[in-house]
Amino acid sequence: MTTIEQTLSQAVAEITARLFSLPAQPESISFQKTKREFEGDLTLVVFPFVKAAGKSPEATAQAIGEALCESCPLVEKFNVVKGFLNLSLTEAHWLDAFEAERQAEFARGVKPEENAASAQGTAAGNTASAAPIVIEYSSPNTNKPLHLGHIRNNLLGWSVSEILKSAGHPVRKVNLVNDRGIHICKSMLAWQLFSNGETPASSGMKGDHLVGKYYVIFSQKLSEQTKAIMEAEKIEKDEAENKAPLMIQAREMLRDWEAGKKEVIQLWETMNVWVYEGFQQTYDRLGVDFDKTYYESQTYLSGKAIVQKGLEDGALVRKDDGSVWADLRDEGLDEKLLLRKDGTSVYMTQDLGTATLRNEEWKADRLIYVVGNEQNYHFDVLKRVLKKLGYAWGDKIVHLSYGMVELPEGKMKSREGTVVDADDLMDQMENTARETTEALGKSAQLPAEEAQKLYRTLAMGALKYFLLKVDPSKNMLFNPKESIDFNGNTGPFIQYTHARIRSLCRKAREAAGLRPETAETLFAFKASAAVLSEKESQLIQRLLAYRPTVQQAADAFSPALIANYLFDLAKEFNGFYQDTPILRESNPDQKAFRLALAQHTGFVLKKGLHLLGITAPESM
Repeated sequence: MTTIEQTLSQAVAEITARLFSLPAQPESISFQKTKREFEGDLTLVVFPFVKAAGKSPEATAQAIGEALCESCPLVEKFNVVKGFLNLSLTEAHWLDAFEAERQAEFARGVKPEENAASAQGTAAGNTASAAPIVIEYSSPNTNKPLHLGHIRNNLLGWSVSEILKSAGHPVRKVNLVNDRGIHICKSMLAWQLFSNGETPASSGMKGDHLVGKYYVIFSQKLSEQTKAIMEAEKIEKDEAENKAPLMIQAREMLRDWEAGKKEVIQLWETMNVWVYEGFQQTYDRLGVDFDKTYYESQTYLSGKAIVQKGLEDGALVRKDDGSVWADLRDEGLDEKLLLRKDGTSVYMTQDLGTATLRNEEWKADRLIYVVGNEQNYHFDVLKRVLKKLGYAWGDKIVHLSYGMVELPEGKMKSREGTVVDADDLMDQMENTARETTEALGKSAQLPAEEAQKLYRTLAMGALKYFLLKVDPSKNMLFNPKESIDFNGNTGPFIQYTHARIRSLCRKAREAAGLRPETAETLFAFKASAAVLSEKESQLIQRLLAYRPTVQQAADAFSPALIANYLFDLAKEFNGFYQDTPILRESNPDQKAFRLALAQHTGFVLKKGLHLLGITAPESM
């Protein structure tokens, strides 16, 4: 669908070609929303045309504005502020554009999940061979539970996937479980030595928490051994740690695992089951899912095979100690270890295998990795090593790098005392939502079960919105109490606005004698009979920006663009709601239009919140 900006750009291109003999290039002409302090809807910066016009910026803008009013029926009037041409569009345009967008958005699906599925299906249907975008997120280690960093990772990956689908891209959401390596052997060894057979069933702990407990115990015991060796032999920490009996045993266990030693594999499988059950409970609570899960224990073998072939082809080098490296010094980097001297693999090895398997399986358009910014160098190296090994598709790899997230000092220490546990954080969020909601009296009339459901909805809305409203590349501080505020730039504020709209629509239907079951039917209005106020015009313009914002968010892999758009839309609606009578409006045509405007705002809020993984409550 052609946007108003595209239509105006074409018109300006034709005018400047006629008036100033410039080449007609509408794609190079852009408009921006007029600043609130000036009259107008859209603004054109005319400085690029001044030289060709041979006039002052004001005179150039005046000439273009006059020509637009004469030739473009969409433009009602204009004003000039220095080199800025502010255009006011006709009321009929905004009403027609609103109704067209309303019908189109409703046709995409009232339920947001249907909207995303429809968009993905349409993309696949229109292009039968369309390559999917494969996006990896979560990527947990099986030696500890998910933590605060994983929450941002999961929410970011899931949201970007849904935004891409809504923009029409086929998407495959994947997870890579890091279920092998020395860190896994550390928790296994500690459980074997110190657990006395403790299990999730016997302890009452979630499986991932139990395994994480023994990873911490390993670290504590290793620290004790290392300190003793340092004092006894007067050597540095790294050397002492390598000599510690626990570290020697852990390395031996890793070699036994890679050799397939039966009792080691059995212990590994048992503890993995505990962890996966715990992970799934956390994923369900977060509301994230995956189309496929890969396991490092399976992909690392492919990586080792790729490294072996690279050696045979002369692309890699084996050093005297038997270790294998990729030499990237001619590209301004250093040497990268791919196999240790004992033949065991490293993260880069399994990433080579995983990327190759995914590219072969999905024939992907892009392979996106949602991983923290501390791994920027790793993914730069991954792409370079793939290309060095002859895989030109290494350029498909995109690292969606995100910043770290922290909590205010002293808040919500994890049960391990080192990181903020995801389950603990969600528990605390629900408690904060309950305390805040009860203090405001918003749940006083609800049955206990409904009240608890509301607390969960608000807690997850607050958590998700607060983490996603910040540009992914930036570090952030997460404040749980601030995130629950019903009046700030928060999820609950937007959720409350949606609930207010739904309540308004229910009251209108009840007054008209309509059954609640028809709640998703569009309110009808006569565009020719409606009269637009300034607030109504501004709200329509904000609503028309939804689809372009989704596209921008998809291009930038940034849910923050959606989040902040929704906040602006909710603010715009609340300003309209406070100043404009709706149910009390005596003119039936004007009342019908305002109900349609409110209803569509609710649709857009619900769909936008879905892209962030947030539930839009029907009442609060």
